[in-house]
Amino acid sequence: MRAIVQAAQAQAWAKHHHAHIAAVISNRPDAKGLAFARTTGIPTQVIDHTDYTHRDAFDAALQSAIDAYQPQLVVLAGFMRILGSQFVAHYAGRLINIHPSLLPAFTGLQTHERALAMGCRFAGATVHRVTPVLDEGEILAQAVVPVLSDDNPASLAARVLTQEHLIYPAAIQKLLPR
Repeated sequence: MRAIVQAAQAQAWAKHHHAHIAAVISNRPDAKGLAFARTTGIPTQVIDHTDYTHRDAFDAALQSAIDAYQPQLVVLAGFMRILGSQFVAHYAGRLINIHPSLLPAFTGLQTHERALAMGCRFAGATVHRVTPVLDEGEILAQAVVPVLSDDNPASLAARVLTQEHLIYPAAIQKLLPR
């Protein structure tokens, strides 16, 4: 999220694309992105998933909070919850996410551990549209990093993250209206 905000500021998205980051909304009150967003003047909000007994109720509250900003694009960044099909359908075509693997390989969690266990020579990250099927939406951008002989999950994750910080803002910028 920080990389996206910094890219938006550095590239003056509002000036060139008539776009801005309307808000940062998190399901975790302690999310570091909230504090960073506040320092940049971006409105923040917390919809804590632990306050809801059913996923549908949480999704509805989150959707209501997002819709108050009337976004043209909804960007998931560090959001580690599966969203329901009604929520995803509501934002069809304008809900995007980033995943720390070269999709369609290694959907879900423990991507780096699985890539190392399988002996992959390359790993990476994928920006994709969100669909009701986890990590299977249209691929918008990918970045590749080599898997080094001395890699462990943490070292591989760190190298992939540097690429995520580059490709996610670039993919977003391509989707912005002119």
